[in-house]
Amino acid sequence: MKAIFLQRQQQLLSQLTERQLDGLLILGHENIQYITGFTGNAAYAIITPKHQFLITDYRYFERAKNECQGFEVVSRDRDNESLGACIGRHLFDVKALGFDAAFINVSAWHGIESELGNREIQAVTGLIERQRMVKDDWEIKQTQLAAAIADQALAETMGYFKAGVTERDVALELEYRLQKLGSQGMAFSTIMLFAERTSLPHGNPGEQQLHEGDFITLDFGAVINGYRSDMTRSYILGAANDEQKAIYDTVSAAQQAAVSVLKPGVNGHDVYLASQAVLQSSAYAQWAGEGLGHGVGLFLHEQPILGPKTDYCLEPGNIITIEPGIYIPGLGGVRLEDDYLITKSGCQVLTHAPKPFEI
Repeated sequence: MKAIFLQRQQQLLSQLTERQLDGLLILGHENIQYITGFTGNAAYAIITPKHQFLITDYRYFERAKNECQGFEVVSRDRDNESLGACIGRHLFDVKALGFDAAFINVSAWHGIESELGNREIQAVTGLIERQRMVKDDWEIKQTQLAAAIADQALAETMGYFKAGVTERDVALELEYRLQKLGSQGMAFSTIMLFAERTSLPHGNPGEQQLHEGDFITLDFGAVINGYRSDMTRSYILGAANDEQKAIYDTVSAAQQAAVSVLKPGVNGHDVYLASQAVLQSSAYAQWAGEGLGHGVGLFLHEQPILGPKTDYCLEPGNIITIEPGIYIPGLGGVRLEDDYLITKSGCQVLTHAPKPFEI
């Protein structure tokens, strides 16, 4: 594992050189984990060609020393030294400093910047996130494990979809099984919706009861070592009517149209257009979801984002979701979502839970 982190650090340092930066202050927890290996909170990382420091406090000091790869761990005395002063005294010969601007508010940054001395400061966004878009073998393995847990948890929960059960009841059963099977928390807040509430692309489980003929939408994921899976399934309890079948078949066809063009070198915009061609030619065009998918990893929603403004050619190692949907207010909705790994020759699906529409 150490070699993986050192390789990531060297790749980042090369990018800093290209931007004529002497160092980078990393503030996002997921970015810190990606570069250093530290999985806790209350941390700030400094990387330069000569020095690498991870600043934390007594709560995480021992854990950071055990987890960090290639970084010297510093425990700040929070009562006697400000964060800005601590960062400043570890910058040494840094004259041009970049900082992870997307992960700090203006007030907090002004407090730090005021103690960094006479340095050139540059806001940096997306630098590490761009590097994280292409997963290495270890990252792929973590995502595969998270996806497998989600598959099994759903299989064990299917029997709970019965008339009279509430959204909250089934969501809790699913989350229990996810963690029992080894998920380290939830990838995100579970979406579990019944009946006309399935027209909400995102919604919290409530006390809505399930009845025969109702739509069901569930969107959930597991977490392994910080890496997330993300899967959506849509069902009908009992027999579906003709309109429900037509909606489901349209979404299923839209997903397959996108998957059929997934391979390295294909622009994400073209993947989006393949799905939209199915949705927009259907009777449900006005209710089609606007986006198609996103990268997934340490963030639930990572780059690349697949949508109408995407301009990114897929690369081997990308892990993305494909999740077209139709959402009709007052009636209900259908979304189907799976995780896909872009390989050298095409793509590999990571989520394998079956998709029976009628249950």
